[in-house]
Amino acid sequence: MSADHTRLTAALRELRARTGLSLAALAERTAYSKSSWERYLNGKAMPPRQAVRDLCRVAGEPDGRLLALWEIAESDWSGRAAVLAPASVPAAPAPAPVTAPAEPRRDADAGWSRGRWGRLLVVLISVYTVIAGGVALGMLLLPQRAAGPGEPLSSSSSYVLAPRCHGDTCESRDPIRMVCAVAPVSLATYRTSTGAHVELRYSEGCGASWARMWGTRIGDRVDVTAGGPAREVRTVDGIDAETYVYTEMTAARPGSTVRACFRPAADGGARECFVARVDAAVPRPSPS
Repeated sequence: MSADHTRLTAALRELRARTGLSLAALAERTAYSKSSWERYLNGKAMPPRQAVRDLCRVAGEPDGRLLALWEIAESDWSGRAAVLAPASVPAAPAPAPVTAPAEPRRDADAGWSRGRWGRLLVVLISVYTVIAGGVALGMLLLPQRAAGPGEPLSSSSSYVLAPRCHGDTCESRDPIRMVCAVAPVSLATYRTSTGAHVELRYSEGCGASWARMWGTRIGDRVDVTAGGPAREVRTVDGIDAETYVYTEMTAARPGSTVRACFRPAADGGARECFVARVDAAVPRPSPS
């Protein structure tokens, strides 16, 4: 299983775990059988695009990020990413140097844009064979038996992604890049007066928290703090508004109080804040 397929599988397993559904219950809510979902979630088969969309629908998750991951993983799986020399050519010429794509733009006072990261992943398809190692982002893979809520998956070839930072070393880092967004705890979700949703998330493995928001308008902002520096993100464009955006992380630990504040783009809009406490209890999966 390629690194991109592993990333997609890990993301799908996280989403399925958040639903709390067994494979049988998931099959009842989609057009795919229990055995098909077992293969998709264990990386034995590439799920169809519609299966990814259906899982996002069941989990109440915007499908932009997962579909971007699927595009890359599926292109490798099907061989569409391979660049083959014509049969009549005895030896392929040396490839021209390829310049790595620029990092996604970061607002002066904003965290990583979720929509922009998804678009960067799609762009990487065209240069996959040259910089496949870079696309994988150096993620460390640790073999481990899978165990989802409600029904364990039996494959011994399942993987989880190891967190790449913890505590203070996660400060101002991206939760997706640092593999902190796999099975996070949902501390609290808040609906704003404009209809947007803001969620406070926490990773026990990374010892850090962050906020994300969806259903927003261009110019809306949210920041998060756990007593230290505030990390902020802004909805930049229509893609951000249609999917979601998230802040960089701030270090947190059991007993920490995490606060998120939403500021609407509309002139005169009131700042709305809410807090949540990181419990030392067993983590709760993010609600669907």
